[in-house]
Amino acid sequence: MKNRTIAGSIGTEIRRRILDGRYPAGSQLRQDGLASEFGASRIPVREALFQLEAEGLVRILPHRGAMVAPLSPADAAEALELRGALEPRLLALSAPRLTADDYARADALLEEYAVALRAGATARWGALNTELHLLLYSRAERPRALGLVGSLLAECDRYTRLQLSTDSAELERADREHREIVRLCRNGHVSAARALLTDHIDHVAAALMAFLGAAPGPAHATAIV
Repeated sequence: MKNRTIAGSIGTEIRRRILDGRYPAGSQLRQDGLASEFGASRIPVREALFQLEAEGLVRILPHRGAMVAPLSPADAAEALELRGALEPRLLALSAPRLTADDYARADALLEEYAVALRAGATARWGALNTELHLLLYSRAERPRALGLVGSLLAECDRYTRLQLSTDSAELERADREHREIVRLCRNGHVSAARALLTDHIDHVAAALMAFLGAAPGPAHATAIV
């Protein structure tokens, strides 16, 4: 249990450094050096790296060790495609069960996002976006799907930070759409909220692929139920 707790803390810090660019794509993540820096054994460091590999942020290669995963338009497109398949379904299941406390937290997150937008605080955008999305899906009673979406949001965060840091219009659009999704859910218009969420993810996919110089692909798979 102690090792898992330490691994979680180490993973959180390495994830933060990857997302804010301190550990750029392709850089080595040496277990001995990380263990020394964090004052831990190699066991929790290795567990943290395995978790980050599952999130798509790290690659562990035979005879080469761990490295920060390269930025890949194909990986980003696939992550957004999976998000588009899973998230609207989770929202449809969760929205009718969201509580007054859930909406109070959603409102607080939206206000924090607005403050971060005005301040240009890129590190906060991704964290607040992830927390808001997961909050909206939290009552779906689909823990495995929710865990997968959390990993996909973390993976997409690397790409969207690069894009959004140069495009304030996209940030403002995201803010408007988030607020409208929350409003629709609160008023019981779940189908409309689900449709807007699908459009929201589709737009993010198209804008991000254009930013990365790749042809956009579908962000959702209609065959998923």
